[in-house]
Amino acid sequence: MAALPVGPARVRGTIAAMTTDTTGTAARDGESRRSGPADSPFVRACRRESVPHTPVWFMRQAGRSLPEYREIRANVGMLDSCRRPDLVAEITLQPVRRHGVDAAILFSDIVVPVAAAGVDLDIVAGTGPVVAEPVRTVADVERVRRIDRADVSYVDEAVRLLVAELGDTPLIGFAGAPFTLASYLVEGGPSRTHARTKAMMYGQPELWHALCARLAEVTLAFLRVQVDAGVSAVQLFDSWAGALSEADYRRFVLPHSTAVLSGLADAGVPRIHFGVGTAELLGAMGEAGADVVGVDWRTPLDVATRRIGPDRAVQGNLDPTVLFAPWPVIEAEVRRIVEQGRAAPGHVFNLGHGVLPETDPEVLTRVVALVHEVSARRDEQG
Repeated sequence: MAALPVGPARVRGTIAAMTTDTTGTAARDGESRRSGPADSPFVRACRRESVPHTPVWFMRQAGRSLPEYREIRANVGMLDSCRRPDLVAEITLQPVRRHGVDAAILFSDIVVPVAAAGVDLDIVAGTGPVVAEPVRTVADVERVRRIDRADVSYVDEAVRLLVAELGDTPLIGFAGAPFTLASYLVEGGPSRTHARTKAMMYGQPELWHALCARLAEVTLAFLRVQVDAGVSAVQLFDSWAGALSEADYRRFVLPHSTAVLSGLADAGVPRIHFGVGTAELLGAMGEAGADVVGVDWRTPLDVATRRIGPDRAVQGNLDPTVLFAPWPVIEAEVRRIVEQGRAAPGHVFNLGHGVLPETDPEVLTRVVALVHEVSARRDEQG
């Protein structure tokens, strides 16, 4: 693929010069484009409706595995990238053009709304979000202010740019769940043990719930901005929820995730809920109010479906490291997951976590084509 232009003006030129045919395989196969994103295979699968093929997209599909992403992000900080609508739009579109995935996901970061809420933080390369003054007191919680559209107007603008460019390809909005955001704010950055987080949960439950309630408000407002601007679905990432027991999840986390997801019940778009290491939490996560529950690679999709119940679709769940194996191994795993996904009332093919930076983009493109081929062929055979 030719090198992409860089710089704001050039990015805008790249977007403007694109054709409107960004629907990947669906458009190339001549499927009807009259009904828009709401009738796309991705949205239909989320709603547990019939689909022409199993839809596929990848968490972190817009990112470090793509050379065009690395070029366009050169010398631009992560938070700055997330605040430039033209750059966000170009980065979001890159994997749609390259891979022919069934959905785009907005390029952003889970701490963007927290920064907009007044938290002093930075995203440090190789480390992740780092908070200057971790939350320890009620006064710290009160400094996390509520946000509205004006605080994240760049997100609103980016979504509107993308909806216009994507045509019938759905755009997924996203946000971090209250627990994961709270863990960053309490720990001051990423943590393997979440020791300070759990210490607050157990020792200062009122403070903990006050923090999560405020973060639920921020998260809901952030997702509302994206929905109002035109996204076709939203995903709530609770990346660190797997650090908890089911009892602790139900007591300290579930009420706040429910507040976010139920707050979008009238939004008219599918809601996806995803966490890592959540095998024992899948049933509880389904209760939080999502239409689709994401499953990491540790739990087979047919097993996950029994735990989640028959009224939720599932998303997942190829181990990201399998993509480094020889193609016959990858193909066998893809076929296995597509087959196991048939146990669910709806299945969106994805990885069990995000694309790793060292992944060969050509392998991702081949996986998309294989998922489409395998699922369509089986449907045609009845």
